[in-house]
Amino acid sequence: MARAAVPGGLSARRAWRDATLVERRPETDSAVTLVLDVHDWPGHLPGQHVDVRLAAPDGYTATRSYSVSAPERGDRVELTVQRVPDGEVSGFLADGLAVGDAVRLRGPVGGWFVWRATQAEPVLLVAGGSGVVPLMSMLRACSEVDHAGGPPFRLVYSVREPGDVIYRDELAGLGTGDAVDVHLVHTRRAPEAATRPVGRLRADDLVGSAWGAEDAPTCYVCGPTGFVEAAADLLVGLGHAPDRIRTERFGPSGP
Repeated sequence: MARAAVPGGLSARRAWRDATLVERRPETDSAVTLVLDVHDWPGHLPGQHVDVRLAAPDGYTATRSYSVSAPERGDRVELTVQRVPDGEVSGFLADGLAVGDAVRLRGPVGGWFVWRATQAEPVLLVAGGSGVVPLMSMLRACSEVDHAGGPPFRLVYSVREPGDVIYRDELAGLGTGDAVDVHLVHTRRAPEAATRPVGRLRADDLVGSAWGAEDAPTCYVCGPTGFVEAAADLLVGLGHAPDRIRTERFGPSGP
């Protein structure tokens, strides 16, 4: 997966491309994965996002940014969209876009919040709600390379309740392997078998059993603004170097 710092070059990434929906996969009651076929896609890195534009017959357009949820697979781009209240674009993508329908797509965007297979250090992923989407792209990319002896991954994923876990079955499978440790944090309602009490993210949630801040992991934190700020503060308090904490945020509040 050796590529330039950001795939495609500036002119290629600024171009709008036609994208056709070829598959829909429900993830939760409010989230769906959309698999798009994008003509002449320049490629992307795990953690990047794209701009999606919808156009109405009367000429009205709306554009929103969405993280890519899977690593590069030719001209296929996967986006996981969570419906938000009164969201004109997310609502249409989650409920109205049908297989065969077309949208316009631009990207990839972003060069800092990315993971490359050449990175040798441990990786700590911290997600709040749909902030798991770009982190899932990193986990999937990790699983597609020869990871024998590679860096360990730990995902700490905060959700309100069990039904909000995006990629539930896939994460359960990843959590059984030696290379990926998956830790779920339930803030409002937990499964009956859960041993962690319900509540917001705490410092001890971010401490792994085999490695910690002294091993200088790269930390990727994604979620609503309040969640990201709180998680970054916890990481710094645990001794993680601020310049090794990469953040991506959206919205005003967290799970």
